[in-house]
Amino acid sequence: MTLKHDVQFLGTMAGPLGRAARVGAVSAVRGRWRPYRSWTGAEITAYDPFDPPTAAQPHEAYRALHAGGRVHYNPSRRIWILSRLSDVKAGARAADTLCSGDGVSRARIAPPLLVTTDGKRHNEMRRQVLPAFTKTALESWQPMIDELAVKLVGEVLDAPGCDVVQRLTIPMPMLLIAHILGVPDGDLNEFRRWSEASVQATQVELSRRGITSLTSSITGVRNIHCYFRNQFATGGLKGSATILGKLLDQNASGSISDGELFFFAFLLLLAGNETTTSLLGGMFDMFARRPETFDMIRANHDLIPMAVEELLRFYSPVQGLYRTARTDYQVGNVTIPARARVLLCIGAANRDPQVFDDPDEFRVDRNPSEHMAFGFGAHLCLGAKLTRMEAQAVLRELATRVERIEAVGEPQWSTNSTLRGPVAMAVKLTSAGVPT
Repeated sequence: MTLKHDVQFLGTMAGPLGRAARVGAVSAVRGRWRPYRSWTGAEITAYDPFDPPTAAQPHEAYRALHAGGRVHYNPSRRIWILSRLSDVKAGARAADTLCSGDGVSRARIAPPLLVTTDGKRHNEMRRQVLPAFTKTALESWQPMIDELAVKLVGEVLDAPGCDVVQRLTIPMPMLLIAHILGVPDGDLNEFRRWSEASVQATQVELSRRGITSLTSSITGVRNIHCYFRNQFATGGLKGSATILGKLLDQNASGSISDGELFFFAFLLLLAGNETTTSLLGGMFDMFARRPETFDMIRANHDLIPMAVEELLRFYSPVQGLYRTARTDYQVGNVTIPARARVLLCIGAANRDPQVFDDPDEFRVDRNPSEHMAFGFGAHLCLGAKLTRMEAQAVLRELATRVERIEAVGEPQWSTNSTLRGPVAMAVKLTSAGVPT
C-alpha cells in the first residue's frame, strides 16, 4: 500500500477524529512536493525542529536563528520560521491571515478544538467554556492542588533516587485534571495511558513510522471519546462539581453538543497535563543545577510567583505552534506566500536577546512579563492560571520542606518538537527537617 492509502485506511478505522486526521494528512501528502517558486529576503536554514537531538536541546539552534534575519525558511521541511518575540506575537495576533484551521502541529490535522478554530467560531466556543475558567471556579481547586503537592513531594522525599517524572511531574496534573473532569480514581491508570498515547499526535511525520504513531494516538483519543460518551449517556456527570458537570448544568438549551464537550475535555487533558508536566520537570532540573537559586527561594517565598514565570520563559513547555497563511503574509521585507506552513517558534521567542537580557541565563527575580509560554492573542491559554497554581504549590512545598535537590545522573529530555520537558529524571531530595 502507498502512504496515501495508509492514511485513508487509518481515517476509515478511526471514526470522526480519524477522518479529520485523514483529510489533513492526505492534504499534506498531496502538497508535499509542491515547491515555492521564490521568496524574498528569507534566510535559508538547516534548523529542523523534528531532529531529535535538536528537539531535546534546541537552544544553540535558537541562538543561530536570532543571529540571522527575522524570517527563516527550511526547504526540506517546507516551513517558514518566526523566532523573534515581536514577530511571533504579531503572528499569533494575525488569526485572520495566519489561521489555525489546518492544525497547530506540522501535520495538517485539525480536530474541532479551540486551538484549531479562529474568528467567530473560536469566540463562540471560548464563551461556551469560560464559566469553567472564572477566577472563582479555578480557585475552588486550590485546596486539592495544595493537597496533591504535599502528598507527591512527600513521596519523592521518601524515595531517594526515584524518577521524579513518574512520581510527581506526571501524576500532579493528571490527578488534578482527571478529578476536574470527573474521572474516578479506579479509572486513572487507563486514562493516563490513553492520554500519553494521544499526545503523540503533535509529533506526526509523513512516514510509515509516523502513521503508526498516529494510529496509536487516534486509538487513545477514541478510547477517551468512548469513555466520556458513556459518561454523558448515563448522566454520571450531571450535577457534579466537575468542570464538565458545571458546563452540562449551564447547557440546558443544548447549545454545546456532546461532541464539543468531549473535545473540550480532550484539549484540557492535552494542554493541562503535558505542559504542566514539562514545566514541573524543568523546575526540578533548574534547582538541581542551581542550588544557590533554590536557596534564594527558600529564604524568600515571595519570589515563588516570579520564579515560576521565569521557569515558563526559560523552559517554554510549548516550543512552537504552526499556522497556515491564508494569503501572502509580510514580515519586514519578506513575503511568506499563501498556503505556507509557518512555525511560530515560542521557545526561541522566549529567549529573544532583543527583549530579555542574557536570555540563556535563569534569573529568579527577572519577572519576565513579556514571555509567550501560554500563547498570545485570541488563543491565549484558558488554563494558564491553573498551571501557575500547580507550579507555585509544588515550588512552595519544595521551598518549605526540602533543603537540597540533587539530580542522580542526567535527565532524559523529550524529542517531541512541540512539547519539551524531561521524560525521565532521577532525583534525591534532602529534607529541611520541617514537620508536615
